[in-house]
Order: sequence, then C-alpha cells, then structure tokens
Amino acid sequence: MSLVLAVNAGSSSLKISLFRRSADNAANPVLLLSSSISSIFTPPAKFKFSPVALQHRSLNEEVDSIHDHASAFSHFLDRLKEEASVNPIDIKHIAHRVVHGGDYANPVIILEESYHHIERLSDLAPLHNGSALSVIKSANRALPHAKSIAFFDSAFHKHLPTHVATYAINQQVAQERGLKKYGFHGLSYGFISRAVAAQLNKAPDALNIIALHIGSGASMCAIRNGQSIDTTMGLTPLSGLPGATRAGDIDASLIFHYTSRSPARMSHDPSLSKEVKVTEGWKALTGTTDFKAITEKVDMSALSDPMSRTTDPNTLAFRIMLDRILHFTGAYFLALGGDVDALVFAGGVGERSIELRRAVGEAVACLGFAAMDETKNTQVKDGDGMVVDIGKGDGGKRMLVCHTDEQFEMARECSLTKEFWV
Repeated sequence: MSLVLAVNAGSSSLKISLFRRSADNAANPVLLLSSSISSIFTPPAKFKFSPVALQHRSLNEEVDSIHDHASAFSHFLDRLKEEASVNPIDIKHIAHRVVHGGDYANPVIILEESYHHIERLSDLAPLHNGSALSVIKSANRALPHAKSIAFFDSAFHKHLPTHVATYAINQQVAQERGLKKYGFHGLSYGFISRAVAAQLNKAPDALNIIALHIGSGASMCAIRNGQSIDTTMGLTPLSGLPGATRAGDIDASLIFHYTSRSPARMSHDPSLSKEVKVTEGWKALTGTTDFKAITEKVDMSALSDPMSRTTDPNTLAFRIMLDRILHFTGAYFLALGGDVDALVFAGGVGERSIELRRAVGEAVACLGFAAMDETKNTQVKDGDGMVVDIGKGDGGKRMLVCHTDEQFEMARECSLTKEFWV
C-alpha cells in the first residue's frame, strides 16, 4: 500500500491528512483519515482524530503532553497506530506545507541543502516556516524510510508579471537580497482554481477568478487563465489584508514611529518585528483573534453609511476588513479587464462568515456579480461539496464558496509527480 501523509503546520496548530495513492488514478488520492491539533503552546492541546471509514472511532481529546509541534506530531503517530492500525512502513511520502520557498518554484525532496534553504527563509515567515521545520525534523526521525517533500505556498505565484512582483526600490539591492513580491496561500489557490474550473465546466487554463482566502491569515489573488497575476501578500505574509494578528498594509515608515514618544524621535526596536506578526490585526483592535466573536458584536446598521465614524472596536475591525477586501476586489477586477468568472470565498472565515460574504456581495453587485441568495448564503455547510454557488443565478458573474483543502492539494501533486515514486 502506498500512503501519503500531508502535514500542514500553522503557528500554533497542526493539520494532518492520510491519503492512499492509486497508480492508475494518481490525480485522486483517497482520504483515509484526518487529524487536527490546536492550542499547541497553551496546554492542554485539543486533539481531533477522524478515520473516514470509522467515524464512530473519532477522537476528541485534550492532551497535556503536547507542548510544541514535534510532540504534536509524535502524538498523532501514536494514535495512528493505536486507533487506525496503520503500519508506519506503508507511509511512503510525507508532504509538508512550507509557506515561504523563496525562489523554489516546485516541490523539492527535503535533503540537507533544501532544509537549510527553508531555514534561511524563516525570518520571512516565522509563524509557519519554523513550525514546518520542527515537524520535518520529527518526521525524519520517526519515519526515516519515507521521503519528506516540501510544497511551497509561494510557488503558485511564480508567474507573477515583473511589474507586479517588483518593488520600486534599488534593483541591485533587491536582486541581491531577493526583495520582491512572492505571495502565499498558493496551495489553497491551486485547489480553488481546479475546483471552481470543474464547477463551471471550464478548462483550468481558461479560468478567470478573484479568490479570497480569508482565515487567521488572509489574502486575495487575481487569477487569469489559471495563473496568479497578482496577490495581496508580498515579500512576507504581512502585507495586504489584515488578519488575526497581522495589520496588513501599513505605511512603510510607521514601524519606526511605533514606539517613539513623538513623530520626530524615530527609533528601531527589534521586538517590533515580532509584534507586527503576532500582536496586531483583529487582536490589536478587539482583543480577540476570533472573527466570529467579533462579527457577533458588530453594529451592522453602521455598514450602510460609508462615512460612518464608529469607534466601536468590533464594528471598526469588520469595516476595516471589508474596506480592504473591496479595495483589492476593485483593483483585481480591473487587472482582469472585467472578464471575471467568479468571486470565490475560501478559508475558515471566508467559508463560515455569512455576514462578511453578505457585505462583500452587496458591495460588488455594481460590478455585475450575481445578487446573493440569502438562503443559500446562510446554509453553506462544510459537507455541501467542494464548491457552493451562493448567487441567485440571475445571469451575473458567479458568487461562490470553495471548501479549500491544502492537504489534498499536496497529496495530489505528490501522487502525480512521477520522480517522487521512482
């Protein structure tokens, strides 16, 4: 049996899926089980383990012994053997999501050189690359017979036009240091592109969409003919939309003023590098990273007034998110010349926030998108299929929700890449 373990390490979470590969249907690996571990650094960690064929054997437990990504992965392997009777020797490949791959444009088998390349990039994506490296180490120790392969979020954006990827800075310095827009959430956008193309009965290389991956980390992508032509994140995941702990786009000089007593006294504080990654965004505005909790407290009546000066922190956070989404939607609509097949919501917030989808839908109707069907919008559920149409079918451009699956995207690409199986 050929099994592929797909591992997705977040800043404080770990998602793992186990797939069976069939050589005669490599494009469709079969999901055998899934697992998720959250609150890794604030024990007890929450551990879920769900075998597809044995739903009655699903586990939901709190585990005090999990305190980092390595111990989380070790606990998963223990449960894999105990609860699913999976022989680790059958796991031939381990697909690791790595957020920042730099100039790596394709997946790579993790050897010493590629490991250190990922390590050097950790400063550009510290919330994720470091976690991924920790799991890679654990996997190599626990499953030395299996090939560990890195799949890069940045790779989907490898064809960005030069004028989009280039910053208006000294180009000699930029090229020496690799300072350019890379973009992220690429595994998600790859899955979204294929799933939406299938839904619309279009060839993937003929698809034009504006995709929103909105979760704790949030980004958008303009996709023309199946390729990324622009995306909101840049050199690092910090730019673009705000997220749970990221501010999104800010004035480049703001960081120098952040701890100064007056604008005239500029200082640099190394701790700011960490602050802008883990303490800003929704958390800074509202005190929570839970977008659902924020939305429940929003004064929705204030959204109808474009000049509203509300100071309520939850309403303000929601309006900021909506404003930034609409800003990039308009820009990407123009970049695509108005030839847009669909606006697609994905990610934890995109797939679950009825209110955010409604607010975006009402705003983009002027661009010719279908009016949102309120019943369909309120009834989107995880088990509804990969893509759900939430528009009224009135002939406008589609409004869709896609249940994205980064683990499947990695397993599929791993299964299809012949050189990984020789």
